[in-house]
Amino acid sequence: MIKSLLFLLLLIPLDLLYGQSDSLRYNPHDFFAGEFQPPAGNAFRSANGSPGPMYWQNASSYLIHAALSESDTTIRGDETIYYTNNSPDKLDYVWLQLDQNIFNPASRGVAASPVVNDPMHVRGFDRGGFQIGEVTITYSGKVYKTLPVISDTRMQLRLDNPLLPKGDKIAIHIKFSFAIPENGAERMGRAYPKQGVVYTIAQWYPRMCVYDDVEGWNTLPYMGLGEFYCDYGNYEYYITAPSDLIVYGSGDLQNPTEVLTSKEISRLSAAEKSDKTITIIQSAEIGKPEMRPKVKGNLTWHFTMKNTRDVAWAASKALVWDAARVQLPSGRHALAMSAYPAESIGDTTWSRATEYLKYSMEIYSKYFFEYPWNNAVNMGSNISGMEYPGMIFNDYKEKKAALWFVIAHEIGHNWFPMIVGSNERKYMWQDEGFNSYINYYANDIFNNGEYAKDPALFNKDHFAYLDPLIIPLLKDPLMTISEAMDMDQHHQYYGKTAVGLKLLRDVVVGKERWDYAFRKYTETWAYKHPTPYDFFHCINNATGEDLNWFWKEWFFTTWTLDQAITEVKYVNHDTAQGARISIENKGKLILPVILSIQQSNGSTEIIHLPVEIWQRGGIWTIPFASKSSIIKVILDPENILPDVNRANNVWVK
Repeated sequence: MIKSLLFLLLLIPLDLLYGQSDSLRYNPHDFFAGEFQPPAGNAFRSANGSPGPMYWQNASSYLIHAALSESDTTIRGDETIYYTNNSPDKLDYVWLQLDQNIFNPASRGVAASPVVNDPMHVRGFDRGGFQIGEVTITYSGKVYKTLPVISDTRMQLRLDNPLLPKGDKIAIHIKFSFAIPENGAERMGRAYPKQGVVYTIAQWYPRMCVYDDVEGWNTLPYMGLGEFYCDYGNYEYYITAPSDLIVYGSGDLQNPTEVLTSKEISRLSAAEKSDKTITIIQSAEIGKPEMRPKVKGNLTWHFTMKNTRDVAWAASKALVWDAARVQLPSGRHALAMSAYPAESIGDTTWSRATEYLKYSMEIYSKYFFEYPWNNAVNMGSNISGMEYPGMIFNDYKEKKAALWFVIAHEIGHNWFPMIVGSNERKYMWQDEGFNSYINYYANDIFNNGEYAKDPALFNKDHFAYLDPLIIPLLKDPLMTISEAMDMDQHHQYYGKTAVGLKLLRDVVVGKERWDYAFRKYTETWAYKHPTPYDFFHCINNATGEDLNWFWKEWFFTTWTLDQAITEVKYVNHDTAQGARISIENKGKLILPVILSIQQSNGSTEIIHLPVEIWQRGGIWTIPFASKSSIIKVILDPENILPDVNRANNVWVK
């Protein structure tokens, strides 16, 4: 990919590449006149970036029974959704998401996927899609049937009686089934390691669309790349599966004595008290009859999870299982678990997976928000990396730094967007980018920075925005909705967002004020639905900075930065009278200036200039009290800024 990008780079005229065409020249009016302004605050969303006094959100809780049939790789189930309308609006109908319908050969997702190299693997599964059975509504004690209106990955239920504002409730009962795809859009599926099948099950039940104060019903179809936007509620679910399988689920297992052996329960108890990884099922014990209860046929596993926006689960008889205690800032403990095929065992591979999971959870809990649930499970599968509350699916063939990264990244999503519930289907940067940003923390902190400088991390597309050669090739702003972003560039949602937040922290705002503001945003919007503008407002207020210039350039444009040193001269040609250093902003994008000035007397000074120097134009002259002749001036000496042309960043005598 890098080679092809460099080839394209050679085809771009230099004046366009380095921001010299008239349309790309810096104009201060783009920032400081008629400036970008987020929407005004209102009763629902305050101007300070917090939920307003009349903020509301609807609630969805679920009771689900499902059974896994291995003979035809099918899930069959029924659910009851307990839905509460907290909005000020009367609802004559409700909308649900039918994510499995993306695998129907007639879906929009299939139609919009490339025939060759389908990146989301949505083509070619003839059995795909939900089969929806009887749907009934319970309202005010009365039960009636309703005929669902299914449109691609959405389902509308038209109500006999409208759901009234401010607390009216309804119960929806649905029978459903679907065939499990092998490659489920990199979200779920079936893996086939040497000792048996691994089923990873997600987007597995019809679930409510979000009704909010911004869009009303959020009914964008599921196309594969854009992920999810879900209500919060409590979940109780039962999974019936062949008795030789272990079922791993989001939340808390309620009946361990019925589905686990006394040996497994004892080892789990030991793991709950251990900071070192404890093996629950060893490789030599995989498939052994003594590791399963003496029950023929099926077993039913019962899980619960509170205040969550989703649940997922997995099942297999082919996995090593280990666990360790997670120590949280409040003194509470959680349990980190990993399950993976025997061929993944090794000190450079999955034998360290639970260690990676545990310490990621502890780092994020300390610096951002305490992990709220009791367990987290890391499943080795055929999925490169995917997240759900309390459950992540990762490639069982991954190793070393890349394994550390994918575990730290996917569990990081339990903060963004599982705790802070942004709309992933429209604003991918608000979850992927924020998560990539907190991954920087984990990289630097874990095991004294064991992987912080590992090239394997920074060769990943997530961090491509760090490479100035790639920046000019970006053609889609971050505010582009998920499905409209060019597939070759969608990783800028990760990298460009993360780099932008690091610039705000390290260069624009300062670490102390930025860390306070970002944590305030996380705490303020935990279990709620922030928009991008809520984020902008919250950070502006908590940092005390009007950062609208940054929000505009970074999230709404593809402008590039090109700072240059144009001249160094002395007052009256006398070094003792001081120097004048002229710099120019040749690109459209603006950032503060960092200058390193070296003098012939051996001294070096670092000068920091705020972004306000660019308010009146693109050229600025800096007075410098020189003590001797200047021998070298460097713009951005540590290469912190995403400058596309570093050739003009250095002046040498």
